[in-house]
Amino acid sequence: MANPTQKHCPHSLLIPIIICSLLNSFTAESATYNVVNLGAKSNGQTDSTNAFLSVWSKACASTTPALIHVPQGRFMIGSGATFRGPCANKAISIKIDGTLAAPSDYHVIGNTGNWLHFDHVTGVSISGGVLDGQGSALWGCKNSAKSTCPTGATTLTFSNSQNIVINGLTSINSQMFHIVFNGCKNVKAQGVTVVADGNSPNTDGIHVQMSSHVTILNSKIRTGDDCISIGPGTTNLWIENVACGPGHGISIGSLGKNLNEAGVQNVTVKTVTFTGTQNGVRIKSWGKPSNGFVRNVLFQNAIMVYVQNPVVIDQNYCPGNKNCPGQASGVKISGVTYQDIHGTSATKVALKFDCSSRYPCRGITLKDVKLTYQNQAAQASCNNAGGAALGSVQPESCF
Repeated sequence: MANPTQKHCPHSLLIPIIICSLLNSFTAESATYNVVNLGAKSNGQTDSTNAFLSVWSKACASTTPALIHVPQGRFMIGSGATFRGPCANKAISIKIDGTLAAPSDYHVIGNTGNWLHFDHVTGVSISGGVLDGQGSALWGCKNSAKSTCPTGATTLTFSNSQNIVINGLTSINSQMFHIVFNGCKNVKAQGVTVVADGNSPNTDGIHVQMSSHVTILNSKIRTGDDCISIGPGTTNLWIENVACGPGHGISIGSLGKNLNEAGVQNVTVKTVTFTGTQNGVRIKSWGKPSNGFVRNVLFQNAIMVYVQNPVVIDQNYCPGNKNCPGQASGVKISGVTYQDIHGTSATKVALKFDCSSRYPCRGITLKDVKLTYQNQAAQASCNNAGGAALGSVQPESCF
């Protein structure tokens, strides 16, 4: 007999069945843990790291689904926290009504790599709340070109984890990347808001690498680097209904930094808006040998509003012209489709395909594209790229 309390989870290719099961599991009787009851202070000044780790330990060991509640208030996680698995519990829900704040002194966690880190966990859901990385002072240090600045910490990282759901979370002022999924499987992030200044360095909104079956939906990202960056080993990624700007766009790459590198394939980016960004949809690889690849990518229904480089493939990335001048990218790019791309370019060249001289881009498809520059037709630039233009394409294809 069906459980009368179980919620119906609509069938969708975007929501793996296993994640539906995770969502339904919380309708069962759960163990509830309030972080305040284990010593967390909501004054924004007392370090509550140990209280959060203690709550995690109890939830992780629970044999029934567990709910961790962070009530209203400002809770400082002062030294960085790693929430480790594997857990006996495969259904842990974290409901945040308040704000988690990093220390105001960026040196405290600036060299830790991660501020909030979930490692080897299964079935974790985070809903609501604000994560405040307090990174603005570090951005100032980096922008002043001081050599003593720490690298900075990623605000929220999931590594080697599966069946993860993030819903309605806000990340502000991260020291470095806001949210990272590394080595994960079956992830759904929806309703995410990212806020950082346009001049905040290395503050990618959401970064995905070495992960599969990741879905990012209905999110707004304003930051100083890529709104979404897609790293090596990403497969079966779906991005839909995302607003980006300021930022550097949605980027596959940079790839090919290492000779032996996993490829990127089966990526869909659809119904996205870029406003005043440096790039729109971008693929970027280092100009050096690599056995990496990019294939089976669809960019669909994108609106560009005064974007510097609306559509770009750059396979000659070589920061500082170190270790790669005169070499050709080994990353093989094929099967990339740009469909229903419309809007305005802030530069004359709106379509730029600068591909590898050794492995030219193959199977690039433009379909129903209209990009203008100062109310006139923009231009297209091709280098070592081959493909086809279908329907109405403006600027005129350079294939």
